Amino acid sequence: MGTWQLVLVGLVMLLGLFGVVTPGLPGPPIVWAGVLWWSMTERTASAWAVLAGATGVLLLNQAVIWLLPPRRPRGAGITRRAFLVAGASGVVGFFVLPVIGAVLAGLYAMERRRLGGHGEAWASTRTVMRALGTSVLVELFACLLVVGGWIGAVVRG
Repeated sequence: MGTWQLVLVGLVMLLGLFGVVTPGLPGPPIVWAGVLWWSMTERTASAWAVLAGATGVLLLNQAVIWLLPPRRPRGAGITRRAFLVAGASGVVGFFVLPVIGAVLAGLYAMERRRLGGHGEAWASTRTVMRALGTSVLVELFACLLVVGGWIGAVVRG
């Protein structure tokens, strides 16, 4: 594999890492596609091992994400409507406020209306942001493991 193709694969994986923290971009599938591209071009035992490992890590990541986040928001009494309002305010606020600020403001406003007071609404908003942040961190960690494995295989071989 040539240097330029390795650079392009690296850029695809970097796009996938940005996709983890950017709403609307599927980060793990993009990272996996980069590893697939590299392994299909490289065709060595270590390339196939990295692809198999990446597939396993990213599937385990999906299982952990499916199990982890729903427990905390439901336990705090967060409704689906609050998530929908937060998502809609994130889409609308994308052009007005930074993305996280728009989602945070929309969720806080919805919880303030539902719970009545500032303290309760802020505690509920923090609980939701922690739960959602945990899933993003788990996904980012898995993608960084895959990219690190790829870098190790490229440097080694």
